[in-house]
Amino acid sequence: MGTRGWLVSAALALAAAGCLSEPKIEDRWTRVDMTGASLAPSQPVQAGTTIPVQVSSDVYYRRILTGYAVAELRASTVFSAGTLVLDPNADRLRMASDMDRLLATSVSMGREARAVTGWDHLIQHIDFAFTGSVPGSVTDSLGTGPTAGLFLVCYLGSGVEIELPTGGDSVIVTPFPSTPYQILPVGLPVTVTP
Repeated sequence: MGTRGWLVSAALALAAAGCLSEPKIEDRWTRVDMTGASLAPSQPVQAGTTIPVQVSSDVYYRRILTGYAVAELRASTVFSAGTLVLDPNADRLRMASDMDRLLATSVSMGREARAVTGWDHLIQHIDFAFTGSVPGSVTDSLGTGPTAGLFLVCYLGSGVEIELPTGGDSVIVTPFPSTPYQILPVGLPVTVTP
């Protein structure tokens, strides 16, 4: 068998073994990973308190992207831990879809946002620290009611800096929708106790 025949045979063997299949979505889309947090999944926190929150995150860029990386505590009147797939080890595409739903309807209970710029194959580590409020009830885009769920999330979005009446600065961040931007955000539920 000549060199050409050997190469064709090797390529066919690799294809048959599945070695030439498309990379997993985690390797094709920009991915936000939560590598450490001061809150564990489903950790109980008491309603009416404020808590210090620390989050370590790695962003794996798959294309040029400029915006803000955000770590945030979000509360919802509708979504509970059992209604969303949020877990750092969960199916990432399903979690991205559930994160889009959560971010569109819930409210912030504390956050930190950092301006970021990334390009394909860059891995950026970010440490966040902020104070979060644990609400007993909340008013979100779906109404006012008891807190059904509290979530610690990390995502990317676009932002606009504004000056506050007090003279300080803040950033209004609009989360990037997952599918159009090919971004995989991450989150985990926190349990609110009375």
